[in-house]
Amino acid sequence: MIERHIKLELIERLGGVPAVALLGPRQVGKTTLAQEVGEFQPSIYLDLESDADRAKLTEPELYLEAHEDKLVILDEVHRLPGLFQILRGLIDRGRRKGLRTGRFLLLGSASIDLLAQSGESLAGRISYIEMGPFDALEIPPGDIEHLWIRGGFPDSYLASSDRASQRWRQDFIRTYLERDIPMMGPRIPAETLRRFWTMLAHHQSGLLNASEFGRSLGVTSQTVANYLDLLVDLLLVRRLAPWHNNNSSKRLVKSPRIYVRDSGLVHTLLGLPDREAVLGHPVAGASWEGFVIESLLAAAPEGTEAYFYRTAAGAEIDLLLRFADGRLWVFEIKRSLSPKVERGFHTACEDLKPDRKFLVYPGFEPFPLGDGIEVVPLATAVESIKR
Repeated sequence: MIERHIKLELIERLGGVPAVALLGPRQVGKTTLAQEVGEFQPSIYLDLESDADRAKLTEPELYLEAHEDKLVILDEVHRLPGLFQILRGLIDRGRRKGLRTGRFLLLGSASIDLLAQSGESLAGRISYIEMGPFDALEIPPGDIEHLWIRGGFPDSYLASSDRASQRWRQDFIRTYLERDIPMMGPRIPAETLRRFWTMLAHHQSGLLNASEFGRSLGVTSQTVANYLDLLVDLLLVRRLAPWHNNNSSKRLVKSPRIYVRDSGLVHTLLGLPDREAVLGHPVAGASWEGFVIESLLAAAPEGTEAYFYRTAAGAEIDLLLRFADGRLWVFEIKRSLSPKVERGFHTACEDLKPDRKFLVYPGFEPFPLGDGIEVVPLATAVESIKR
C-alpha cells in the first residue's frame, strides 16, 4: 500500500467541518483512501452506482439519521443530486445536537457538477480536496522515470509489466469514452471524443487553438470548447492559465496551455507502450513537462495560483506559482542531464522579479546554475514547495 500524502489533510478536514468532498478521476484511489480513513472511526460506505446501496436511500433522511453517529461515505455522490438538500438539513440538525464535524465524506469524479450541486446546498458546511494519481512525493526518487512512463493511476503504475500497464490504460480510456462520459450526460460520439483526446496528447503543452482543432474534427470552435470543458471537468485535462499583469508593458500571450494530466494516458493515446518508444517520440519533452507540472501542483499548498508566462517576443517560463503570501516562484522544465536556460527565461525573470528560480531536470543532484537559478531534481522541487 502506497501512502497518499493527502490522507492527513483529509483527516484534518473531517475534524474541522461536517462534510468533505474528495474529487478525482475514476480509478485514482478515492474509494481505497476513504475506506482506509473510515477504519479509524465508526463509518458506513455506500456506492451510489450500486442498485443495492441506492435502494437503502429510498428514504434517505430516515436512513442517514439512523447513522448520525458514524462517518457516512457516499461514493459517486453526483448520481443523486437531490441528496445535497437533505444533507444540509441533517447537518444543521446535527449541529444543534453537538455533531459538528466528520459527518459525511463525499466522493466524486466530475468536479464542476459536484461543486455546483454541493455549493448551492452545503455552502459553509463543506470542504473540497482534489486527489490525483500518484505523484513524486509518494514514490521513491529512483522510481520517478517509471512513474512518468506509466503514469500515476495505481493499477497502471503497479502493473506487473509495461504490457499489462498499457493494456490497463487502453481499457481505462475505452471505459471513459463508452460508459462513463455517456453516463455523465453529454451525448458525444465516443470516436469523436477519442480523436479530440488524442489530438490534445499530440498537442501536449501547446497553446489552445480551438479553431484549428475544430477544422480537424469538422466541428465549431464552440463545440471544441465544450469538449475541452468536459475533459477538464473530469480532471483528465489541465488548462494552465497565462500570466496576466495589467502593469506589464509586454504583450502577453492570452491563450491557455493544455495538458493531458496523466503522462501514462498521453503515452497510451499516442500508442507508446514503453520507455524506448516514449524517448524516441517528439512528445517526450512535452510529456515530461506536463508530468513535472502535475507533481509540483500536487505539492502546492492551498491558495496557490498557477500560471505560465509567455510574451509575443518569445520570453517564456513553463510554470509560475504565486503563493497565498504573495511570493512568486518560477520553474523551467528540461528533460536533459545538462540543462540550460534560454535567454527568454532570463528576460521573463527580469520582468517578473521572482523570489526563487528553479530549473527542474531528470537528474539526481541539485546544483547552482548562476544568476540565482537552482537546478534541482523533481523530488527536491516538490519537497521545497511542500515545506
